[in-house]
Amino acid sequence: MNDIIDTTKSWIEKIVIGLSFCPFAAKPFKDGNIRYKVVHGKSLEQALTSLAMEMMFLDDNESTETTLIIFPDNFSDFNKYLELLDLSEQLLEKESYEGVYQIASFHPKYLFAGTKESDPSNYTNRSPYPMLHLLREERLEQAIEKHINADLIPEKNIQKATELGIDYFKNLEF
Repeated sequence: MNDIIDTTKSWIEKIVIGLSFCPFAAKPFKDGNIRYKVVHGKSLEQALTSLAMEMMFLDDNESTETTLIIFPDNFSDFNKYLELLDLSEQLLEKESYEGVYQIASFHPKYLFAGTKESDPSNYTNRSPYPMLHLLREERLEQAIEKHINADLIPEKNIQKATELGIDYFKNLEF
């Protein structure tokens, strides 16, 4: 399990922070305020239960900024992962956490609609393992308010990934 977390931390350090894909990630990473929850198993129900438990954990642990729920054994098929993501969003709403938490999605085979698998822009959301990133919406909004042109972040990320090219990302090791 430590290998999975170490690999995830390396990805955050090299890609998410190193390429400035998320300008808000450096502080909680440096401060150790990110929780890493590794979920083994193949069950969709187990994955959703883990998500619900993490929302409750964040409710009770205000000092934890965010949680990455990592699925090293499941959801390698991107379409099955999208099903998990859809059900996760529904669970967020059903449990009245909409507006409290937000889910960001990362997957090793992430594919934006309308792009080819080889499009470097997909690497802005590609991770070593399928994962759901559970964020505190209020803190995210505060960070966005302080950031100049936060609405341009996705566009800048795509531009950066395109400039680096597919070979850059394929040669990275975590």
